[in-house]
Amino acid sequence: MSHTARDPFAGDYPTPRRVGLAAPLRWLRAGFMDLRRAPLQSMFHGVMLAGMGWLLVRNAGSAAIGLALLTGFLLVGPLLATGLYAISRALEGGGTPRFRQSLLVWRENLTSFSFFGAILALLLAVWIRVSMVVVALFFDGPPPQAGHLVRDVLASPNGWAFAATYAAAGFGFAVLVFSASVVSLPLLLDRPRADTMTAIVTSLRVLGANPAPLLLWAALIVGLTAIGFLTWYLGLIVLLPVIGHATWHAYRELVEPAPARPDGTPH
Repeated sequence: MSHTARDPFAGDYPTPRRVGLAAPLRWLRAGFMDLRRAPLQSMFHGVMLAGMGWLLVRNAGSAAIGLALLTGFLLVGPLLATGLYAISRALEGGGTPRFRQSLLVWRENLTSFSFFGAILALLLAVWIRVSMVVVALFFDGPPPQAGHLVRDVLASPNGWAFAATYAAAGFGFAVLVFSASVVSLPLLLDRPRADTMTAIVTSLRVLGANPAPLLLWAALIVGLTAIGFLTWYLGLIVLLPVIGHATWHAYRELVEPAPARPDGTPH
């Protein structure tokens, strides 16, 4: 059972709630139920996301860029899953999800979604540059090709040092993006008048109120996405929709509902 956290700034920003450690499992269960209720639309988004990841990594060429895009997939994932949030919103209200609406739902808050997308794109560009620098530090000569990276890392005397350094750098970026986006995109969808900075600040405050449950939630997202990649992207077709739907339910539990305006829309 969740309860509202004490927050002196509740009047300025959406109010965070506290949840228990078992909450992420509840969100995944709800996400799976949404997948079952709208399988075709959900799986379409899963196919598109998995196909996008496959094309990006396959055509990267350089191992540095390929690895950055592979790990960077988690950085831009929250934005790419916006259509899945719309499906869950429709199911939650007892309606029938509309395919066209799930594709164009970002237009409901175009300015904020665009600004948030620009932030994620900038972070991804920086991460690609960092990835190239880290690879260059540990490999002499031309950078290894994407298909030979594992072989080259295992053959290199500095392979473990490279893996540790790359993981540390990636962890820093992942923490930054997760902290800023844990509820940001569902909030922007749910509250069309909200701006990007309000969404980011709310995500940070939600994380501050629920560090342990959201650490588990982040670990589950990374673990499930890794399983999807290890199954040659096929697992992503199912797992990404489940994560996307679950993220909507996470937002619903983590943020106090907005009071309705006289016209019935949220503040």
